[in-house]
Amino acid sequence: MVGRILSTPDCIAEGADYLARIEPRFAAALELTGPLPLRLRKDGFAALFDAIVSQQVSVAAADAIWGRLKEARLTGPRKISAASDEELRACGLSRQKIRYGRELAKSGIRFARLRDEPTEAVITQLVAVPGIGPWTAEIYAMFSLGRADVFAPGDLALQEAARILFDLPERPREKTFRQMAQDWAPWRSVAARLLWAYYRVAKEREGIK
Repeated sequence: MVGRILSTPDCIAEGADYLARIEPRFAAALELTGPLPLRLRKDGFAALFDAIVSQQVSVAAADAIWGRLKEARLTGPRKISAASDEELRACGLSRQKIRYGRELAKSGIRFARLRDEPTEAVITQLVAVPGIGPWTAEIYAMFSLGRADVFAPGDLALQEAARILFDLPERPREKTFRQMAQDWAPWRSVAARLLWAYYRVAKEREGIK
């Protein structure tokens, strides 16, 4: 089953109310963050390529690189396949991300079909492409497909927000964090949005594009 889709601000508010009821720390965080953003994006090649660009760089750096790619009209699979390495490097892509972009361009993923696939099946298909790990696949499922119950425990901003909010001695490791987030089902995507919003308040910088 696909499950609940987050399509409106009311969906986010419903999930946030649920989380605040089951976890007092979430209720306290919401007092600081205010209403949470929907953050729904288009799906398709460009959205997934954008997520690859965002891997292991700051939000500001990812925005700058993506802006240059858009200006050069290098955000589609045919354009990526036809562009030279020099053109892609001039936009700020590393050699590794150039390879990942080309692998995605030739992957043959049917993006429209992913909309009707269960989240686990979506993630399995995406991580089969070189350069797409669980974080990238989870971010795509969360923001481009609007899945309500997916989490990204490998995200450093989420880990840091959880460390502060839950008064942990250190950032939770990915496996531990994934288990911790099970308590927030069926609204784990909203829990992620809440933790990113809390990170912005606590650290005074963005943790996600």
